[in-house]
Amino acid sequence: MSHVEIKKIVELLKEFAATRKGKLRVILLGGLALQYYGMQDRATIDIDAEIRGDPEASSGQAMEGLFNFLKSKGIPADLGEDISRWSIITMPPGYRERTIEIYRDDLLMISVLHPLDFIISKLRRFTEEDMEDALFVARKFNVQAEEIKKSAEEAILHSAKDTSLFIFRKNIDIFIARLQQ
Repeated sequence: MSHVEIKKIVELLKEFAATRKGKLRVILLGGLALQYYGMQDRATIDIDAEIRGDPEASSGQAMEGLFNFLKSKGIPADLGEDISRWSIITMPPGYRERTIEIYRDDLLMISVLHPLDFIISKLRRFTEEDMEDALFVARKFNVQAEEIKKSAEEAILHSAKDTSLFIFRKNIDIFIARLQQ
């Protein structure tokens, strides 16, 4: 399986949007977002993204079409219409409005998560690779510990009450300690 590069994905998304002739909003996550942030040595073999189609059309149709399109190009994809639901811990409110636009035309808007929201998205899962990715972004964009704590608390406040919240809060503390080393 070959590595996926952000430039190639942008071109493929443009091709898909043009053939579909419907508006599409894509928020890139994971390794592709890291490439945008400047971590060029972070290889990824798939695309992780939030997909939103035309307001008057089903996001599910856009997502299924894109999934099949990418599959036909040999690119695995993990797509969802609400990445906040990928974990018990929600994304901080307003994450869509804070995204950083990297491409736009009449049919397509591609963005990446704001660095602070990217960090929270990574800490929701909290693997060693996620921690390293979050540390890279926090250091590159000088994201302060207090900003991370505040954003994490916003996410917790809007999440369903669950023991996962206690673990997430502890993981935030572990991350902050590593960040401040």
